[in-house]
Amino acid sequence: MAERRRAEIEAKKAKLEALRKARADRQRAENERRQTEVASASVAARREVDDLVNALVGSRGLDSGGDVTPSSSMPGTPPRQSALFYGTSALSPSGRVSRQSDVGSDRISMGTTMIATANSGTEHVMERTLTPRFVPDLIDVEQELFELPQRERVIYNKEVQTTAVEVETAEVSIENIQRELEAERAVREKELEEESIQLDKEIEQEIRELSEEERTSILTAPEFLDFVEQSSKIVQRALNDGYDYIRDYTVGTEANGDDSEGKRVKRICAFYDERYGKNRSITDIDWSPKYPELSVASYNKNPAALNEPDGIVAVWNLHLLERPEFVFHSQSDVLSVTCSPFHSNLVFGGTYSGQILLWDTRSKHLPVLKTPLSAAGHTHPVYAMRMVGTQNAHNLITSSTDGTVCSWLVDMLAQPQETLELIHAGHNKTGEVAITTLDFPDNETTTFWVGTEEGNVYQANRYDRAGAKAGLNQHDIYKGHAGPVMGLHFHPLVGLVDWTVKLWRAKSLAKPSTTAQTIPPIYSFDEADDYVYDAKWHPAHPAVFGTANGSGKFELWNLNNDTEVSAVTTNVGTGRAINKLEWDRKDGRRVALGCSDGKLYIYDIGDIAIPRESEWTDLQKTIAGMVGNSGQTNGVVDGDATRIIAGR
Repeated sequence: MAERRRAEIEAKKAKLEALRKARADRQRAENERRQTEVASASVAARREVDDLVNALVGSRGLDSGGDVTPSSSMPGTPPRQSALFYGTSALSPSGRVSRQSDVGSDRISMGTTMIATANSGTEHVMERTLTPRFVPDLIDVEQELFELPQRERVIYNKEVQTTAVEVETAEVSIENIQRELEAERAVREKELEEESIQLDKEIEQEIRELSEEERTSILTAPEFLDFVEQSSKIVQRALNDGYDYIRDYTVGTEANGDDSEGKRVKRICAFYDERYGKNRSITDIDWSPKYPELSVASYNKNPAALNEPDGIVAVWNLHLLERPEFVFHSQSDVLSVTCSPFHSNLVFGGTYSGQILLWDTRSKHLPVLKTPLSAAGHTHPVYAMRMVGTQNAHNLITSSTDGTVCSWLVDMLAQPQETLELIHAGHNKTGEVAITTLDFPDNETTTFWVGTEEGNVYQANRYDRAGAKAGLNQHDIYKGHAGPVMGLHFHPLVGLVDWTVKLWRAKSLAKPSTTAQTIPPIYSFDEADDYVYDAKWHPAHPAVFGTANGSGKFELWNLNNDTEVSAVTTNVGTGRAINKLEWDRKDGRRVALGCSDGKLYIYDIGDIAIPRESEWTDLQKTIAGMVGNSGQTNGVVDGDATRIIAGR
C-alpha cells in the first residue's frame, strides 16, 4: 500500500512539474508577445512623428519658397508684409493646411497686393518692381496634427543622494523583496495545492468503478483475452516448476540407497482437461521433435456434446499441467497425429472422414490446410501416417482402411503427389487391404510394411525397384495374429489385436520371394492378459520395448534379461485401456501413454533407458537363440538384427 501511495505521489510530482513547465512556457511566450507589441508600437509612433515633422518642415519650405524678394534693396524700405502673402493661402480652422488649386490667380493677387501695399506704406519711396522667385505647382494635402506627450523630467538634488537615504532605500528594498518572495511563495503553494486537488479528482475519475457494459466490453475484447491467455500460461509454468527452492545442501543424504532405485517407473504427470477430454478417448500420441517438453494427443468425438467439435488435438506442456498449450479443432474424429520433424510449428492429423488436416501453432484453432473430400485422396478413415525424407525433400505418407496409400507435399494438400492402391489377390471377398498401421524402416523412403484388419502384415513398395514392383508384395505374408494389427514398429530396430506380441524378422529386400509363402514370427510374447493395443521399441536401448494393453498395464521388456516375463509392469491410472504408447525423441527416458478415458500419462523409466556397451552383442545372441528354437530363418542370411518388426 505504501509503495502504491509513493507511486501516486511520484505521479503527482511528475504532473505538477509538467504543469510548472507549461506555465513557464506560457509566461515566456506572453513576455515575448508583449515585447514584440511594444517594439512595433514604438516603431509606429516614431514613424508618425517623422511624418509629422516632415509635413511641418515641408510647409515652411513652401512658404519661404513662395516668398518674393526685391531685385534691389534700398535703405528705409519697410519690412515685407508677409501676412499679405499668407492671406492668399487658406488655413482651415481644424489645423489643416490647404492650398488653392488655382495657381494663376494666386500669382496675380500676390503681385498686385504687394505693390499696392508698398505704395501706400511708402509715399516718398520710389517704386520697386517685385519679381517672384519660383512658384511651384501645389496640390491639396490634408494632415492630422497631434500633440506629442511631454517627456517626464527627473531632477536630482543633493538631498536624495546622501548616504543615509541610500541605506534606508536599500533596507526598504530588501524588505520589499522579502515580502514579494513570501507572497510569491504563498501563491505558488496555493497553486500547487489546487493542482494537487485537481489531480486527485482526476485520479478518482480514472479509477472509478466501471459500469456493467464497460466491464463486459473490456472482458470480451480479443486483445484482453489474448493477454490473459499468454500471461496466465507464463504464471502457471512458473508455479508448476518442481525445483525445491528451499533445499538445504548442507544436510547429507543417506548412504544406503534403495535396491530398486533406477529400475522403477515413476509417473511424472497426468494431462487432463475436463473441458476437452470429457467422454473422449486418446487415439494417437506424438512428441515434438524440437521441444522435448511438448507432446501432442488426438481425441475422438464426445457423443454427449453436440455443439463441440468432433475431433480435437491438444498440445501438452510438461511445465503447464492444468491445461493444454494449444488446442486444435476438427470436423471429424482425429484418428492419427504426427508432428513434422522438419517444421516445429506444424501438426498433421488424419481423420475418420479421410481428410488430412494441417494445423499451425502460430494460428488459431482451425486447420490452415486440409485435403478435399474427393476421390483424389482418402475417403475412408486414416489410421496411420508417417513423415519420410530429408529437410529439403520430404513427404507425408498416409494410409486408409480402403487400401489407399497417398504421398503429400506439406505445402500442397489440394491433391496427393502419388496414390497407391494396395490390393491382394488372395482375399476372398475383396482385393483391398484394410490398413490399420504402417511403418518405414530407418533411412528407408520406398519400402514399408503395413498391418491390416485381418491380422496379417504385408510389405509394399512406393516405386518399382529391382526385383519388385510398386504396390503390395503378393508373396510374403507375415501371419501370426487372430485380430487386427494395431501397432507396427521397426527396431531402430516390433510387428501386433490379440493377447500376444509377435516378433518377426523381415525378409531381405535384396532377395524377394517368387512364390507365395507365409512367414511366421520368430517369437511370441504371451504374458498379456488382455488385448495389446500398442508396442514400441525403445529409441536408445536395443533390447528394450514397451507394450500397452486393455487392462491399463504398461510393461517394459528387456530381451537380454528375460524373454518370458516383462522387466517392469506398471498399472496406469484407473485401469482403463491404454490405446497408444510413444517414447520421447530425446533420450527415451520418458514415455507417453494415452488412455481411453482421455488422460495422457507421462512416465519416467529412469536408468532402464541407459544401455550397457554389450547390449547389442547380447541382443544378437538372444535373437540367434530365438531363431534356432523356431527352426526357420525367413531367408535372411545377413544376420541384420535391425530388420525385426513386431505386430500385435
